[in-house]
Amino acid sequence: MGYRIRKLLNFTLDQDLGELSHAEWVIYWSIVLTPLWWLLGIQTLLFMLIPAYLFIRGFDLDRVLSQRLPIAIWAWMLVCIVTLSLALISLANLGLPSGKIVSSLVTFIKGYFLIFACMVTPFWHRVRIKVITRAVCWVAFSYLITLSVQVFCLLAHIWKDPIAPPLAKLIPGDKMSLQVKPAVWQKFFGILLPRTCLYTADPPIPAICGLLFYFICRGEENKRLRIMGVTGSVVALIVSQSRLAWVCFPFTILTSAFFQHFFARQLSMWGMTGISTLSAMLGITIKEMLNKPMEIFNGARAESSADRARVVGATLKAWQEYPWFGWGVPQGSVKWYIYDIELGSFSTYAAMLYLQGYFGFAFLMFALFSTLCTCCAAGINGSVTGARAVGALLGLYFLMESLPITWVAVYFWVFFVWIGAIFAENSDLRTIVPKWRHLST
Repeated sequence: MGYRIRKLLNFTLDQDLGELSHAEWVIYWSIVLTPLWWLLGIQTLLFMLIPAYLFIRGFDLDRVLSQRLPIAIWAWMLVCIVTLSLALISLANLGLPSGKIVSSLVTFIKGYFLIFACMVTPFWHRVRIKVITRAVCWVAFSYLITLSVQVFCLLAHIWKDPIAPPLAKLIPGDKMSLQVKPAVWQKFFGILLPRTCLYTADPPIPAICGLLFYFICRGEENKRLRIMGVTGSVVALIVSQSRLAWVCFPFTILTSAFFQHFFARQLSMWGMTGISTLSAMLGITIKEMLNKPMEIFNGARAESSADRARVVGATLKAWQEYPWFGWGVPQGSVKWYIYDIELGSFSTYAAMLYLQGYFGFAFLMFALFSTLCTCCAAGINGSVTGARAVGALLGLYFLMESLPITWVAVYFWVFFVWIGAIFAENSDLRTIVPKWRHLST
């Protein structure tokens, strides 16, 4: 079977992955088998535990003290410390309720700690970029297969209700996010298209996965597999029907090309000149020109935009009661039809202000900025992968405005491993202190 696939895709000897390290084997098969984990209902639990497992397995005090980790990784570690500390203080003030403790711990592990653990993994284990890229291409191609099955079931009227996966019953908490949901027909700008969650809990999440995986798949060495992966990523963008994703997708491609091609740099300058000239001729400001497309996109699903604005508005209103250090853990909700939506559920930035205040928000902004700067430096120095990472990160930063990263990061955790692998490939690997015992001599 493997030989036939290699022959069909025309793999050459130099495109072979070779022998995988333990970390590469775990990461590769965890990603490739995503459809299986989805059908079993354990994808969120598994993807939350894998980075923690690799972190624990690779942790070594001598290595931590001797390695020159990029400042971005230290920044994410500080975000972890700040969020956990403020959450513990808040829980102590509430009397340490067991339910809140468990939910806060799970949110921490599958949120900022997951990001930090993924980014540091390539420094503690051998994780090659080509291995991550190959795995992501396969899972992106599986989007096409899964969507084809869902559309066939939709046309044949043989699957209408969500299915509860067999192992989801063993996982505590809400089971709705673990359901295997069918596709539905929904209009997007007047065009009737299938809309689906794919392997995630909500349709906007495949938009983030599609955008990030697009840039990862671009680095695949095998041309046929690269086309399959890129196509699957774009299809995920389409079926998600995410307005914000479609706004920032062309922008991220242009930004990535800016670092790679002289023509793109010239195009960006001429583009800004053209926009300024057009705004002067029409007698409107550039802000008004940019707001008009957003009005059209918000009009595609006006109710969704209003619901998100209501929750974000209530979140920011609650934040103003404790602006400097926030609430620590969620302590309020907004009524949405028959559901109670927890405050901080629709925006990473609003959630950080609400939970950690100005203090935590400053650390988050520093982590985001330092991560982007590190990739920019790699792109300027000639790293094509680093240039692509810049576009992907900017797209992620835009999309974080509409979704909390602590909830969605578990679905594209491999992206942060990819970012860490880029850091490792372009970092100074010289040791600082050879051994822990040398500090005492």
